[in-house]
Amino acid sequence: MERPDMEYVGFWPRVGAAIIDTILIWAITMPALTMIYGWTYWTDGRILHGPAEFIISWVLPIAAVVWLWVARGQTPGKMAIGARIVDAETGEGLSLGTALIRYLGYFVSTIGLFVGFAWVGLDPRKQGWHDHMAGTVVIRKRDRRPEPVAFRDR
Repeated sequence: MERPDMEYVGFWPRVGAAIIDTILIWAITMPALTMIYGWTYWTDGRILHGPAEFIISWVLPIAAVVWLWVARGQTPGKMAIGARIVDAETGEGLSLGTALIRYLGYFVSTIGLFVGFAWVGLDPRKQGWHDHMAGTVVIRKRDRRPEPVAFRDR
């Protein structure tokens, strides 16, 4: 899928998008966990506090990200940088299966100090291991400058 009006999104913009997404997820999950388990949740050494924590910390974020990838092709972080995740061959949106494979690929990409994510900086199509596994690319418009405003003469 080569389009002259699009470019592959590189490592640093994607890091910025991931930071935005992480902050948004924390802004939702942290208050919910505190309301359910209290302030001691943050100082207690337990790995898992209960089913609500598993649902809030794992199930809901995964469901939200996968749903956004399928429905819009982007999370809020990717929206902020003007990027979209598409099928690498067709340029079409993601199916549920592709989105799930891509998300599972995140776990593979963390192996060896996040080498699979760093791979984005080395790959010619800016694909991380998770993108290779799912057959996806992250693209955005090549020229992202705002449209000029045309003023009428009075």
